[in-house]
Amino acid sequence: VQLQASGGGSVQAGGSLRLSCAASGRAFSNNAVGWFRQAPGKEREFVVAIRWSDRSTYYADSVKGRFTISRDNAKKTVFLQMIGLKPEDTAVYYCAGAQIRRPIASTMSWQSTYDAWGQGTQVTVSS
Repeated sequence: VQLQASGGGSVQAGGSLRLSCAASGRAFSNNAVGWFRQAPGKEREFVVAIRWSDRSTYYADSVKGRFTISRDNAKKTVFLQMIGLKPEDTAVYYCAGAQIRRPIASTMSWQSTYDAWGQGTQVTVSS
C-alpha cells in the first residue's frame, strides 16, 4: 500500500487547510496513520496520529485544538484539518502508515512505528 499526501498550499496566519493522505493498492491495511512535518533546518517531528483499532487520536501539544485528524474508510483516506494556522506551522507535511507494527499509545508519535511513508506536501503560512 502506498500513501500519497496532498492538499498543501500557502495561506495567511489564521487560515485553514485540509490535507489528505490517500492509500493506493490493496485494501487499506494500516494499523495507524500519522502525520509528521519537517520545517527547513529542523528535524521531522510528530504532528498527529490515528489508530485504526479504536480510532484513538494523538496530537502534539503544539497543534492541539487547531488540528483534527479523521478518516474515511470507504475512500481509504485520512484527513488532517488545520485551522488557526501559524507561521511556525510552515513545513513539509508527510503522512505515514504503520502496516506491520500494531502500535500502542506510547509509540504513536515515534517515526519508527511507521513503515510506509508518502511524499510530502508543502504548507506555508505567512504572517
